[in-house]
Amino acid sequence: MINKKYSAVVFDLGQVILSFDYKYFIEKVDNHKKGIGEKFLDLYKKNYHIHREFEKGLIPEKEFISQMLNYLDNVVDAETFCKYWSDIFSVNEDVVALLPLLKQKYKLYLVSNTNSIHKKYGFQHYEFLKLFDKLFLSHEVGFIKPEKEIYKAVEKQSGFPSDEHIFIDDILEYVDAAKQLGWDGIQFKGYDDLIKNLKERNIL
Repeated sequence: MINKKYSAVVFDLGQVILSFDYKYFIEKVDNHKKGIGEKFLDLYKKNYHIHREFEKGLIPEKEFISQMLNYLDNVVDAETFCKYWSDIFSVNEDVVALLPLLKQKYKLYLVSNTNSIHKKYGFQHYEFLKLFDKLFLSHEVGFIKPEKEIYKAVEKQSGFPSDEHIFIDDILEYVDAAKQLGWDGIQFKGYDDLIKNLKERNIL
């Protein structure tokens, strides 16, 4: 049992609370032109810096969409692209069910590397988001994980000492970045493992 004080539980969104899979996007665009999905994914990965800059809010939405439509040989329009590109999410209901329990004792925050399209077309309608005291979305705060500024923004909001925060993310690099600032952290490897880690810390 880890005996320390926790005041803020901070969650990642993608692959923790929401699962996502781009195969659904590929299937949809392939209905417009066979093979275009894989071509898009290849270009998307080779030019991932564009995605990162969009997540930081450095590229306007229209400019990003225009570039993505070029990758797709313009087989769909902007609105259709946004819908397809955002129709990739499914809710991890077990994890969502933990949020009301945790909220009884802790401040809840969400920290996500995401973008305006995925927010608007993908996840902003989910009711569970209202359980969080504040959302720190990269494109809105101007920083992405593992940049320390996004974690510091949480601390500024919470007002708690660094060591009273715990961060849950599927990507170890992002958990380690939080730990370097004095936070505790759990790499998300599934619901059962998360429960075990939270119980070890007497958080649940």
